[in-house]
This record gives sequence, C-alpha cells and structure tokens, in this order.
Amino acid sequence: MTRRRARSRPDRHGAPGKRRLAATASTRLLLVAVVAAGLAAGCATVYRKPQLGDLYNYAAHHHDPERNPVIVVPGLLGSRLIDEPTGTIVWGAFGEGAVHPSNPQGARLSALPMAEGIPLASLRDDVVPDGVLDRLRVSLLGLPVELKAYFYMLGVLGAGGLRDEGLGLAGVDYGPEHFTCFQFGYDFRRDIVESAKRLHELILEKRAYVEQELEKRHGPLTKPVKFDLVAHSMGTQVVRYYLRFGPADLPEDGSMPEVTWAGAEFVERAILVAPPNAGSLEAFIRLVDGQRFGVIGPHYSPAILGTYPGAYQLLPRSRHQPVVLAGNPGEPVGDLFDPELWQRMAWGLADPDQAEVLAELLPDVADPAQRRRIALDHQAKCLRRAAQTTAALDQPAQAPEGLALHVVAGDAIPTDLQLAVDPGSGELSVVRQGPGDGTVLRSSALMDERLTPGRKAATLETPIDWDHVLFLPEGHLGITRSPAFSDNVLFWLLESPP
Repeated sequence: MTRRRARSRPDRHGAPGKRRLAATASTRLLLVAVVAAGLAAGCATVYRKPQLGDLYNYAAHHHDPERNPVIVVPGLLGSRLIDEPTGTIVWGAFGEGAVHPSNPQGARLSALPMAEGIPLASLRDDVVPDGVLDRLRVSLLGLPVELKAYFYMLGVLGAGGLRDEGLGLAGVDYGPEHFTCFQFGYDFRRDIVESAKRLHELILEKRAYVEQELEKRHGPLTKPVKFDLVAHSMGTQVVRYYLRFGPADLPEDGSMPEVTWAGAEFVERAILVAPPNAGSLEAFIRLVDGQRFGVIGPHYSPAILGTYPGAYQLLPRSRHQPVVLAGNPGEPVGDLFDPELWQRMAWGLADPDQAEVLAELLPDVADPAQRRRIALDHQAKCLRRAAQTTAALDQPAQAPEGLALHVVAGDAIPTDLQLAVDPGSGELSVVRQGPGDGTVLRSSALMDERLTPGRKAATLETPIDWDHVLFLPEGHLGITRSPAFSDNVLFWLLESPP
C-alpha cells in the first residue's frame, strides 16, 4: 500500500511542498543570473558582441535558390495557445483576458480531455496553436510586463514578423523582400508524432510558396526546395521524429517503425538547440509536482500537466538510471515508462491529492472512483505512447547523405542527473548533478550513452551522427539569446554551403 506523502499543501492544486530538497532549475538559473550580474559589475573585462549586420547583411539580402528557407520550431511552452471559439489566451499571457489554471474553467482549458477507451489522438478540444511565443505577457499588480521568450531568435532569423534591426543586436537586414523564414507553432500538450505530421503539412505549404517566389525572381528551378530547421528543446524531438519517419504514425501494435528518413527528403540541415535527446529530469519533476511560474505566477497542477502526452515523451531513459531508491543509488526505482510504477508511487495523475483537480477536469463524472479510473487510464496511455516514441527515436540509424545535423548545448550550469525517491513518502531529492543548461544535461543533448552504468569509454558514444557540435555556457532558453549562438547559426544558415 502506498502511503500518503507528508508534504505541505499551499493551494488546492497541489503546489509542491517538501518533495524536492534542492532548488528547481528556474530558481538555480535566477541565482546564477544574480551572481553573474554582481560579478559583471565589479569586473573590468569588456564583453564584445559580434557585429552581425556587418558580417551577414550581404548574404541575408540574397534570397536565391542556393539558400534554403528556414523554419523555426520552438520548445515546450514555446507556442501561443488560444481557445478558438472565444479567442481566449490559454498559454502566452498571465493576467486579465488569459486563462488561469487555478479556477475550474481555466483548468479545463489548460488540460487535454480524458476518457476511457478512446485513443489519445481522438481526445481533442478547441485549443489551437497561434504562432511561436515571442513574448510572454504578464500582468503584475495591474501593470503589463513582457518577458522575452523566442523574441531574439525569431528576430535574428527574420521570422514571425520580427526583424533583427529593431532589437538592438547590431542587426541583420534581410531586405524588403524577405520571404525565406517561417515559424512553426504547435500544441506542445499533444503527442510529438502529431506535431511532426503538422510540420510536414507546413513544409509542403511553404515549399510551394517559396518555389513560386523563387521562380518569379530567378526563372525555372533546377531542383526542389529543401529547408533548414532550427529547433529548440521539445521542438528538437518533433524534428528528429520527422526526419526519421516523416508524417508516418507509430505502429498501432506498439512495435518499432522502420527508420525511413522520409523527412530528410525535404530537409538539408537541422540545428537542434538544447535538445533533450535522452530526456530531462525536469520533465519528470513537472509531471510529479506540477509547475509554478515565478513567485506569484500561476501553478499548473500535476493533474493538468499529466494530461499532456508530449510531456511524457521528454522523460529521461530508464537505462541511464535517472531515479533511484533513497539510500541505494545503485538501485533504480524501475522503468519510468511503466504505468504500474506511477500508480505505486502515486505520481502525477495517480496522486490522491489531485482528486479536487480531477473533479474540475471531469465535471460530468460524479463518482470520484470513476474519475480516478479515467485519470489512471489516461496516464497509462500517455506512458505507453511515450515508451514507444522514445524507443523509436533511440534506434541507431545512420543519417542519409545530404542531411547535416548540428547540436547546440549548454554545459556550464549544474543540471539534475539523478534523483532519489523515498518509496514510502514519495519525496524526491537530488543525488547527482552534471554539466548542462539547467534543464537538459550536456550528455542528454549529445545522446551520450556513457550515461548508462558500466560504460567507461573515453570518447563520445552516441547513436546520432552529429556533423557539428557547439557548446555554450548558457541556460536552457538563454542559449537562443546568446550572441555566440546568433553568430554561429547565421554562419551555418547564410554562408556555410549545405
């Protein structure tokens, strides 16, 4: 029998109490920023930024058939979501006019539907993506505040209606006829395989558009247009699935699909930024404890986040032993994709403390026992789907000729590598940390199989054929704001031959 967790309950949506003994990644990043600011104030060293305009303006003006168009794919929480019938912002703003997950209506809009006996793909609502989230709008004490999300990356690449010359970044001028960079907003709550299918639809649409524009300027084309993809975090997994399998779904019997590299027909270069290729413990912690955004921001309960199939597809791999039993770091807690483990440990949707939130999410189900059965069924479906998806992505497969894979990873911020769980109380504590970006380990970004106990190789062991690797001393989202990131990515996209 699983004992109830002894933890404080600041609000009815189960905000985390004593479960984690170490600071969260967001807290660590805030502390790092404060310390860095203090050091910078007392340091005489001048940090110089590259003059991007001087370097890349000439190349940026040449929209010719030899230069690939670009699609930006954001990460988890990186797309604006709206309720289509009403236009209400479901994700992308905190404050007046936006959904708040602590009230019943807001909770239902934030979560995905649940029902027994219905496949995940058929559980749909009226929430739709509305572009990449360039700014997160917050109302603080009645005053509007904007937090930059993908503002800088979109601006540097000239995507989403943003132009770098307006950002104060020694900007790149793409000229008045810029038609070669696009953004892909997707519903990050849903299965990444679904998102890969939508990415394929966007690529077909934009390829036809770009080919038409190029033919107007340069005459008949000698070859089909291919794209360069720049993806961050969860978006990198959407891209990796697409490259390997194209728009094809996973087999219904749970078996492994054949790696066809169908998506590589349309892509020449993929730049994967902070990719959780081996998963992230932060995804696990969010599913177990929920997520609070800032000191006074809304809290998304484990029950709400637990409805998201996409979140489970970011779980770390069990073979790397990311969660062990307290007092015995050599004893893994079990398979993190096993529904029985989540029920036994009362994690996420299986937590009895989430009963009130389940009542809000399932208002038409009067029986608490039935609500719990629905929640456990949904969690099990998400875990099984995640196990199949991650196994498909982890299959060793040599990339086809003509496809270049770049990885940009952080390696200077302590990042959770292993947690210990008390099997009685369910409390989690940090056992080990490793270099990363505060959310994704360097080893996960590389898909370094030396994480597996017993592997002692001196050189990198990975099933991914990396063409270029770039390490930056930045945080998970901070990488996209780094001048070094902008400089290298612009060189790859604008000046480096495919």
